[in-house]
Amino acid sequence: MEQSIQEQYAAQSRCFGCGPSNPKGLRIRSFQQGEELVATWHPEAHHEAFPGMMNGGIVGALLDCHANWTAACALMKVREADAPPCTVTAEFRVKLKRPTPMEGALQLRARVVEVSDPRVVVEGELWSGEKVTATVWGLFVAVEEGHPAFHRW
Repeated sequence: MEQSIQEQYAAQSRCFGCGPSNPKGLRIRSFQQGEELVATWHPEAHHEAFPGMMNGGIVGALLDCHANWTAACALMKVREADAPPCTVTAEFRVKLKRPTPMEGALQLRARVVEVSDPRVVVEGELWSGEKVTATVWGLFVAVEEGHPAFHRW
């Protein structure tokens, strides 16, 4: 099985949204696809808000982590580095456009809007089938030594 970006660069991360080593986390697996980062994710019963629909907080966590990795990968490319820098969410906005169904696979898609190292603006969406159920806009920043998130990957 192909390694996701998270598995390749942060195998020991315990982040709730994207940490491969958090057995109770969401464990998203993101892959570069052209100019976008994409992930397929399957909700489980405990992600439900009401019958058949996913909790909005879970939607936000999925979009936040996926967009954050999009930003980290963009900075890695700009810096011509071998690994992404540690980035944190400075600001993000999620629009819940419609309820997200629990059935079937969901797809996360995100792309870079602007890079001004160490800052990256990302936009993305959560898809259920052919419908966008939520969108995200986020500002992510690479952190320096001394920040609690530095070297968390």
